[in-house]
Amino acid sequence: MASTIGLVGLGVMGTAILTRLLETGHEVAAFDVNSGAVARAVEAGARAAATPAEAAAGGVVILSLPNAAIVELAAFGAEGAATGDAPILVIDMSSIDPGATRRLARRAADAGHAWVDSPLSGGAPAALAGTLTLMLGGTEQDVARATTVLSALAARLTHCGPSGAGQTVKLLNQIIVGTAMNALAEVSGLVRASGLDAEVVRGALSGGRGDSPLLQEFFVKFATADPTVTGRIGNMIKDLDGATEAARGAGVPVPLTAASAEVHRWLRSRGLDAADSAALLAYYDASVADPDYWLA
Repeated sequence: MASTIGLVGLGVMGTAILTRLLETGHEVAAFDVNSGAVARAVEAGARAAATPAEAAAGGVVILSLPNAAIVELAAFGAEGAATGDAPILVIDMSSIDPGATRRLARRAADAGHAWVDSPLSGGAPAALAGTLTLMLGGTEQDVARATTVLSALAARLTHCGPSGAGQTVKLLNQIIVGTAMNALAEVSGLVRASGLDAEVVRGALSGGRGDSPLLQEFFVKFATADPTVTGRIGNMIKDLDGATEAARGAGVPVPLTAASAEVHRWLRSRGLDAADSAALLAYYDASVADPDYWLA
């Protein structure tokens, strides 16, 4: 265990990662451009870092950031995490383009640092419980080192291959999740229009071929139009678009992925980027189409 783990990014996911690390006895140096988020992290027991470089001073830093441009800035910008002379291990738990990951990993290696991509599935609830599913990319040595830190956060860790492989597998995951979320929203709209009880419907479907962890965790949330944020529309758009671009590059058609992305993009057009994935219901049920309902 590193004496201090750096954490850059204190959004919904980063805060859950922070909480779990602290609860499992790790010391954490936290950085975010949002000073309020840093203050809350300090109240929780973390130490404030003034820069990403300071967060990485313990030799290991986790990045939990929204896109590749911000990841690159946090790692290689002014006072970035990977700009110091001492070698560090960067564990990028963001979901970004596999090509960008390979480029950033090469840049880190050229500067004497290690880079492991470790995108996740399970969201904030799984991070808090230490039951995330992680898809890792990097060298065997670097992944083994990262695993000693990530084991506090995850129930399943899979080394998928070299740099970028973890991000590629995450895109596969997001195709399944994004299209299934749309299916849950469609079903929820019909359940609501039919006056059915969501709990009864979930019980009736449990154990059948339509059952899944997504059904168990999210169906009632969707059908009851619960706006509590566990995963944001804007993040799913990024991932579905990334999956579509990767598929185009490979010459593979992904019509369901593209259709799901467009329904998500409809929500974006209504200002719902920051809303929970359950806001997909707004596309199917006019009674909850008001953006204020989801963003209150």
